[in-house]
Amino acid sequence: MTPIGISSPLAKVSFSQELRELTEQFSERPVCLAEILAATHGRGFHLLLVLIALPFLTPIPLPGLSMPFGLVVSIIGGRMALGQKPWLPRRLLQRELPPRFLSRLLRTATWIVKTLERLLRPRLAFVNDYFIFRRLAGVLISISGLYLLMPLPLPFSNSLPAWTILLLASGALARDGLFFLIGCVAFVVTTAFFVLLAFGGTHALEKLRQIIAGG
Repeated sequence: MTPIGISSPLAKVSFSQELRELTEQFSERPVCLAEILAATHGRGFHLLLVLIALPFLTPIPLPGLSMPFGLVVSIIGGRMALGQKPWLPRRLLQRELPPRFLSRLLRTATWIVKTLERLLRPRLAFVNDYFIFRRLAGVLISISGLYLLMPLPLPFSNSLPAWTILLLASGALARDGLFFLIGCVAFVVTTAFFVLLAFGGTHALEKLRQIIAGG
């Protein structure tokens, strides 16, 4: 049984080779998400999730980009969670990325792509054979997209959900159940971060209220 949006194992075409081909194809002009999906021949939505995650892997947040891309991730993950074919509104599909965006992105993320390529392989097949795991991956990706959507100017507020998205989407591309499990662990860490952040923020606001009231 093959997961939605995957037409062949990653091993048939190397991860880095597929990304390089995309870079060459769209190196000199703006490119919209619809063109990227059309160029990836059935593997597009998971590959698109990987590409979206890459700019956010560093601890420095990118609030201006995280909101639209977080929305894209959340919609794709939500459709996966419902067992439906991934879909995006036309307005998001027509959203353009700047010229040479892909080439700059892949230059800065080369070591990550090469590491993934060495580590990914089909294993723990039951994760991909049972729909419950695929739907769970969709739920976790969708929630991670919502985390990414938050415009928080705080270290790791983008990178933690981005790593979760990267691990789960890469695992789906390669039918690698181990990456699914690692992605689940990353999701738990990410959720713990945001829960602690919420409690800390609430405490800080209460302190501020007390200071103002006392003044």
